[in-house]
Amino acid sequence: MNPLRRLICCSALAAAVPGIAAASPASPKDGTEYLTLPEAQPTDSGRRIEVLEFFAYYCPHCYAFEPQLADWVRRQGENIALRRVHVPAGAAVMPQQRLFFTLESLGLLEQYHGQVFNAMHVERQRFAEDEQVFDWASRAGIDRARFVDAYRSFGVQAKLRRAQAMMEAYRITHWPMIAVDGRFLTSPGMLAEAGVAGDAALAGTLQVMDGLVARAKAARK
Repeated sequence: MNPLRRLICCSALAAAVPGIAAASPASPKDGTEYLTLPEAQPTDSGRRIEVLEFFAYYCPHCYAFEPQLADWVRRQGENIALRRVHVPAGAAVMPQQRLFFTLESLGLLEQYHGQVFNAMHVERQRFAEDEQVFDWASRAGIDRARFVDAYRSFGVQAKLRRAQAMMEAYRITHWPMIAVDGRFLTSPGMLAEAGVAGDAALAGTLQVMDGLVARAKAARK
């Protein structure tokens, strides 16, 4: 099943089935509000706790989660180091994935990340073809030749391969999905499956992330 449809269906199912146990983001349980990976993954964030967001630009749930995640990152401050990984999702999504990693390689991600989401979900641009991406970058004020060179570079190609490997290593099945300290996974989809619907699932995910970051910090003392 399509991951986005799976998330929607799981949320509807949780709301429709009487007696299903509601999630408790303030007191998260392994296997309900989060999962512990069977094998911890390497991190490279020094003393800060690494937080990975697996996402896709086309994903409406990722778009809805983005401003809340940005606020959470600001609140966490020096506690965490956020990294994003645009997931592979077939040929139609490849230009969006390349767009993300091109911005990252050029050091322009923080400046343009929100603008890409806005272009797709507000302006309804498709970004299903390379030229659509190049035209947008040019209109956004990025030097077209520089952008195209990076977009087609070996460096970006290596990032694409790395994203695929990370998706497999972290066992990512839907998105947005958050990995904390290379050990824990949580997501709005998991909370939806446990009976937390709509915006509450987004806010609840951040609560779970608070707990997982605190747990990871305590383990380092």
